Amino acid sequence: MEAFARRAARELRATGASARSRSAPAYDRLTAQETHIAREVAGGATSKEVASRLYLSPRTVDAHLRSIFRKLGTTSRRQLKDVPDLA
Repeated sequence: MEAFARRAARELRATGASARSRSAPAYDRLTAQETHIAREVAGGATSKEVASRLYLSPRTVDAHLRSIFRKLGTTSRRQLKDVPDLA
């Protein structure tokens, strides 16, 4: 696996990109607002419920969720329950 990782890193550098460090847990990359929304959704709240609690629109909550899913590498609300320190 290490050989593949080194090769991938070399290829990324050749394109001008760089690999992200994985030293910190993924949830540490969330903003405070995203963390709050992720915890609410992991607890079973709908976008509409979270929006009313935080005085946001449901569309804003959904936009935050898309960012949360991307940062955590998840694709659904159910997967947020499995992220440590969120549920």
